[in-house]
Amino acid sequence: MRVEETEIFKKYFENLTDRERAVFEGGITLGALFHQFVGTPVSKDNKESLERAIEEAMKNQPCVYDIKVKIKDVGEKYTSLDGRMLDVDLKIKINRTIAHLKLEYIAEIDYPLMYVKELYEE
Repeated sequence: MRVEETEIFKKYFENLTDRERAVFEGGITLGALFHQFVGTPVSKDNKESLERAIEEAMKNQPCVYDIKVKIKDVGEKYTSLDGRMLDVDLKIKINRTIAHLKLEYIAEIDYPLMYVKELYEE
C-alpha cells in the first residue's frame, strides 16, 4: 500500500480540495526533482538512462500518476545537469482530479519555470 492510501496520511489533507491537493503534491514533486538532480553528471551516453532514473525516483512521491522527463541540449562531453536542460511533464492524481504540471526552461525570462499547465477531472 502506498503511503497516500493510508487513512492517517489522508487526515492531514482533509482541509484541502482535491484540486488544491493535486497542485500541492505536484509542486513538492517538481521541487524535489529539481533540487535532487540538478548537478548530476550527464552526457549523451547516459542521458536516456538518467531520464528514466529520474522518472522512476519521482514515482515514489505521493500521488504521482504519470511523469515524463526529457533532458535537452546535452553535448558529446560530460557536463552537469542544469535546470535549463530539464523538460518535465508531471501528472498528479487525487481521486478523479488530475493536475498536469510542467517544468521547462523559458528563454524569455531566462528561468526554469515550474507551473500548472492544466487541471481537469478524469
